[in-house]
Amino acid sequence: MDKKTIRLLIADDHTIVRQALTSLLSLDSTMDVVGEAADGRSAVELSGKLEPDVILMDINMPLLNGLEATRQIRKTSPAAKILILSAHDNEEYILHVMQAGANGYLLKNGSAEDLYAGIRAVHAGHTFFSRTIPQVLIDHYARQVSLTDGPADRSSAGILTPREREILQLVAEGHTHQHIADILFISVRTVDTHCNNIMKKLNIHDGPGLVTYALKNGIITLPR
Repeated sequence: MDKKTIRLLIADDHTIVRQALTSLLSLDSTMDVVGEAADGRSAVELSGKLEPDVILMDINMPLLNGLEATRQIRKTSPAAKILILSAHDNEEYILHVMQAGANGYLLKNGSAEDLYAGIRAVHAGHTFFSRTIPQVLIDHYARQVSLTDGPADRSSAGILTPREREILQLVAEGHTHQHIADILFISVRTVDTHCNNIMKKLNIHDGPGLVTYALKNGIITLPR
């Protein structure tokens, strides 16, 4: 295989989207899709096993969202470049994702040429933004990187540990504590402890409050 071939991992919870992206990228002989993930947890696992050069990451995925998956991959597979593919163009939302460690942000209404360009740009070590993303946001991100020698995650969920953010998403998605324990291979008592800590840190005292918080902070979204 050509040494210049870019190894890609696609993470999106919609099968048809993954298939469409794979078909589209197969048209370029310099790109090779080596794996697909239907949720953020699988994306983290596959990034370690497959060692892709670039990960195309959706944001709204079950079990572990793209934002948290990006944070974890930055720690477990720091060499991988992450290009976010999202329908969201909210400025604060985009900034949170970039602060989590993504290398680029491409809106899903962009062209195939934008997709190819974004992949090549982040693979080469550059950042890449859709042309419709305001320049003021790009400049703000660049200033943060300059001041901190890297993107700093200052999102509202930053007070929670990675495990607490995982559990918050699962609780907000409606999973029982037993199911969460099964998914994360921990005890129900440990889940209970994490949930109590989450509520204390966020000053939230019931389940509906956690769901509202998760929605407001982009941890989960309403069904599409």
